[in-house]
Amino acid sequence: MNQLAKWAMATLLPLIALISPPLLADQYVSHGNYEIHYNAFNSTFIQPDVAKNIGISRSKRRALINVSVLKVEGDKKVAVPAIVSGTAANLAEQQQTLAFKKIDEGSAIYYLAHFGFTNSQVFRLALDVQPDPNQPAFKVEFEQRFYED
Repeated sequence: MNQLAKWAMATLLPLIALISPPLLADQYVSHGNYEIHYNAFNSTFIQPDVAKNIGISRSKRRALINVSVLKVEGDKKVAVPAIVSGTAANLAEQQQTLAFKKIDEGSAIYYLAHFGFTNSQVFRLALDVQPDPNQPAFKVEFEQRFYED
């Protein structure tokens, strides 16, 4: 694991722990022996230097989506790579395609994407997550309201 990645994780994970409790709710779906964990939050929750180092744009009108996939092997859960894509659509059905960036920390693999919003806007997020390229993708859908901070 390179030094930049170690630094980003050392800074990013504690920061995510400070996000308000509703955003930290254990949001995941199980599909067979996979758990797909996801959350979405305002990009300003990420410190400027961390955002710059991992190539994330911060703005009071940009949200981030974080997705990770764990494979359940007995009593252990192991992070696995996946193909992740999706869309964010507001209630007027204006849609933004999500471009996920893979962050591989070895023992932690996650995917980040961002999109724009206006204050108090509700989005329907639709994700396709494919941990096994030889199997169909799993669908994950949720709705969330975003606020400028």
